[in-house]
Formats: sequence, structure tokens, C-alpha cells
Amino acid sequence: MSHHFSLNTVVILLSAIFFLSAESDHSPPFSCDPSNPSTKSLPFCNAQLPIGSRAKDLVSRLTLDEKALHGVSRHGKGVSFNGTVTAATMFPQVILAAASFDSQLWYRIAQAIGDEARAVFNVGQGKGMTFWAPNINIFRDPRWGRGQETPGEDPLVAGEYGVAYVRGMQGDSFGGGHLKDGHLKASACCKHYTAHDLDNWNGVTRYVFDAIVSKQDLADTYQPPFRACVEQGQASSIMCAYNRVNGIPSCADYDLLTKTARQQWGFQG
Repeated sequence: MSHHFSLNTVVILLSAIFFLSAESDHSPPFSCDPSNPSTKSLPFCNAQLPIGSRAKDLVSRLTLDEKALHGVSRHGKGVSFNGTVTAATMFPQVILAAASFDSQLWYRIAQAIGDEARAVFNVGQGKGMTFWAPNINIFRDPRWGRGQETPGEDPLVAGEYGVAYVRGMQGDSFGGGHLKDGHLKASACCKHYTAHDLDNWNGVTRYVFDAIVSKQDLADTYQPPFRACVEQGQASSIMCAYNRVNGIPSCADYDLLTKTARQQWGFQG
């Protein structure tokens, strides 16, 4: 079967091809492309300038539509309570706060949480002053649904975060060692001890998961945050993990709970 195209059809097709080609050739350049003279000289691309100056320059170049594009729509009400106290301050997810590498910030956040927790308790609305935070598990896999609760994948950062958080929540000074009369503002709980980062995956739940971990990996990766939490932060409580570690349930592991936490680290809670 033969196909016949009119001259007009051919002209239209060629015009469309030319137009699309021209559009692709004139697509917007990538911001701060060092190989593009028109973008590399923009002030907001200059890493030597102060952050505030760069942000101001960038925003000044956005249209109103572009500025509105990056807003976050309302996702519903935050946490609320029934009673005299109806709400509490909402802070960024831990994974975001930890990315600031600002231990003073972590301390102040925990201070505020501890203050509000004590206030709720003082008016008779709360029961108990033990709070299940911080979560200092190592975030190894982005598929873990609770990874945003943790400081991330780095044991040092997780440990520093845990220490700052515990001191802030419990009413200690930023540098530690200054609890008023040894009394806690609130009880911080470092969790989940240890080698925990799975809740439900491929038919395996956190209640039956068995983490097979070498002594070196325990010492280098999984234990340092908890050790810092106890030795430096003086955490008043630890939450054992749901899972097993090398075949033994964490909450029944004498080596982890007694020999390591209490005898080696000096945990008193």
C-alpha cells in the first residue's frame, strides 16, 4: 500500500520538527552551571557570599508564581490534646534537625520539649514523666519507615545528638553535670537498644527479626550512640529493641543489658 502526502502536510511536519528542535535548544539552563557564563556569575551561585545574601538574590529573581510553587499545602491539624493544654510545639523531624550539625540547637529543642512536658504534668494532664526519645538507631536503609525519627546513618552524629537531647530534656546543662539536686525535669529514654532498623519488610516484622551483627559492627556502628547516651548524657532510661540480636531477644539479653549497659557503661536507670 502506498501513502501520498500533500506538500502542505510535509511543510507542516517539517515546521513542527524545526519548532521542537528550537525549543529543546533554548530550554532553560541549569542554575549555577559552571560551564555556562550566563549562570555561573549569578550572586546566589557564589559560595563565597553569605547565605543571607545568596538567598536574597535568588528570591529576587523568582516570579510570584515561582515563589508560591514551593509552598507547602496544609496537611491537617498537628498533634492535639484534650484538657487544659491542647497542643505542644512542633519541631522539625530529627533527620532534618540533625542535618544542621548544631548540637546547641538539638539541646534547645529538647529543653523546650522537656519544659512543655513538665508543664503538662504539673497541671495534672499527663501521667508519668518518662518520654520515649531520642531514637538514635542507625538509619541504614531509606526504606525503613521510621528513619526520619533518627539523626541518620552516622554513629558519631547520632551519639552527639543523643547526648544533647538527653541533657536538654532532663534539665542538665549543655555541657553536662549540672542537674539541679540530681532531679530530672523529664526522663529521656534512648531507644531502640540495639541494632534496630526494621519494622515490617517482606513478611518479616520487628518482633521476630534477628539482626546478625559482628562484634566489630556492634562496637563501631550500633553501640556508640547508646554508649554516649549513657556515659555522657546520663540517660535515665533505655528502651530495649523489639528485635533479636544474634539470636537473643534484645529485652532478654544479659550481655547487652547487664554486662554492657550497666557494668561497662555504668547505666543506673
